[in-house]
Amino acid sequence: MRTAGLFVLVILIGLALGVGLKQATQDDGLPERPEAVSASAEEIRGKLAGSPAPLAALHAQADELLPGEERALRERLADLKGHPVVVNVWASWCGPCNEEAPAFQRVSLDRGREVAFVGVNLKDSRSGAQSFLRRYPATYPSYEDPDGEIFNAYRLAGAPATIFYTPAGEKAFTRQGPYRRAEDLERDIDRYALGRNVTEAG
Repeated sequence: MRTAGLFVLVILIGLALGVGLKQATQDDGLPERPEAVSASAEEIRGKLAGSPAPLAALHAQADELLPGEERALRERLADLKGHPVVVNVWASWCGPCNEEAPAFQRVSLDRGREVAFVGVNLKDSRSGAQSFLRRYPATYPSYEDPDGEIFNAYRLAGAPATIFYTPAGEKAFTRQGPYRRAEDLERDIDRYALGRNVTEAG
């Protein structure tokens, strides 16, 4: 009887901890399962109409997984010189990457005529990456990085990571960790890619 009583007590403590953790997550203000941005093809075309040619070329490759790793990415960045660039390193197996995907969807759609967005898909299976892109459609392509060549060249500590380039083609800042709010991503684009003075929001 004593053993059974202890077993029940352990179960009850476990349930209490589980509820507490769930409430802590919800009270955090972070969505348990982020919602993908919903926009029709017509809305997307309207938002991105009139983009400069190098940015329009990115939009034409929306959701594509491109080969070539670091060499191809370097060539693309050279083509994008003259425009601010945001490079986002992600993977379908990365939980925080899933958390930040809606922020990238929203901001890349809102600012796609001004800022170039490029993805890097890190050490992923093609089926996993394609499933991710079906869940969180992007307005830009991603370069495949199956062996971590790009990841290592940037000397990153993990995924997700976001690298900001100025229009002059200079790397301005590397952010390790997810952007869970579109406002935070917007702020860093203004600060690092566009070099604007930005006041910290509370």
